[in-house]
Amino acid sequence: MTDVAYLALADGTVFRGRPAGARGVAVGEVVFTTGMTGYQEVLSDPSYCGQIVTMTAPEQGNTGVNAEDDESRRPFVAGFVVHELSAVASNWRATTTLQAHLERHGIVAIAGVDTRALTHHIRDAGAQMAAIGTEDPDTLVDRARAAPPMAGRDLTGEVSCREPYAWTEGSGPWRTLEPVPGADRPHVVAIDYGIKRGILRCLVDAGCRVTVVPSTSRAEDVLALAPDGVFLSNGPGDPAAVTHAIATVRDLLGKRPLFGICLGHQLLALALGGRTYKLKFGHRGLNQPVKDLTTGRIEVTAQNHGFAVDLDSLRGRCRLTHVHLNDGTCEGIEHEETRAFSVQYHPEASAGPHDARHLFARFVERIRADRARA
Repeated sequence: MTDVAYLALADGTVFRGRPAGARGVAVGEVVFTTGMTGYQEVLSDPSYCGQIVTMTAPEQGNTGVNAEDDESRRPFVAGFVVHELSAVASNWRATTTLQAHLERHGIVAIAGVDTRALTHHIRDAGAQMAAIGTEDPDTLVDRARAAPPMAGRDLTGEVSCREPYAWTEGSGPWRTLEPVPGADRPHVVAIDYGIKRGILRCLVDAGCRVTVVPSTSRAEDVLALAPDGVFLSNGPGDPAAVTHAIATVRDLLGKRPLFGICLGHQLLALALGGRTYKLKFGHRGLNQPVKDLTTGRIEVTAQNHGFAVDLDSLRGRCRLTHVHLNDGTCEGIEHEETRAFSVQYHPEASAGPHDARHLFARFVERIRADRARA
């Protein structure tokens, strides 16, 4: 068995390393995330479906893997790139090593890569299709070039649930959000475009009764469940390609209060008549600065997206509420007439800072205000 592996990019750039995780070939869009921690949450975040994820922090796997930190039913990344993969799982919660976890779930990975050089290259040349494997580098380059790009792809069907289900689990001892005061428990229907468990836990923590429905649910399916509010989840792929979801959101506008995160934010913008576009290398990590224009507060946020909302396309249609301080991109909108709001980042974090978890309480407060007016 060879001890040499390669990461080959569609532009012909090749990085040498050693095999890690499962054996085989992985093809996907190579991206990077700047989080110092949270590799297990990254692996299991459905928004990374179809992507080869590079961890910029040099050593991964130190604390192993446990049964509690998965954000979905299984890892969804196409491949994994690290500089150094720890063979030791040094944490009282760990049940296995990261290496064993990758092997168990069939995730092809490569270690020993100069991830700093790779990150610089992605930053300068942009995210692009790539392949990991032990094959000849030229063959891997050809595989990367033959792969369909992320733009134009609807991947929500690969990660969504197949049937509706109730979610009742909160954050337990890790809870940082208290229930919003009130005798009732508002019913929230969450449309699963690739939803993270951390989001569902935060909705429960805020005092909601939660039902999760598939990404293909129509407005009439959602409304038949008698929700007090509707949540639009995160998810992978190109938001403009998820035309069925855009139609559903458009049909839900004004019927119930809406709250969207990440892909859900982009779908809301598209339903309001806006546009989205692909970022050069995206925003991924746990240290992204966002300004809340309503309060003037600066929040450090967790983010994972490769597309953004074209703010000019929404002028006169809704209000900008949040802005990314690194590049000025749209991070939040509100459409007061239909009681809908959304953010591009992940207020649940998991892993990451908890600066923005108050948005779940804001959602509950708006649901109750809407019911009081009815």
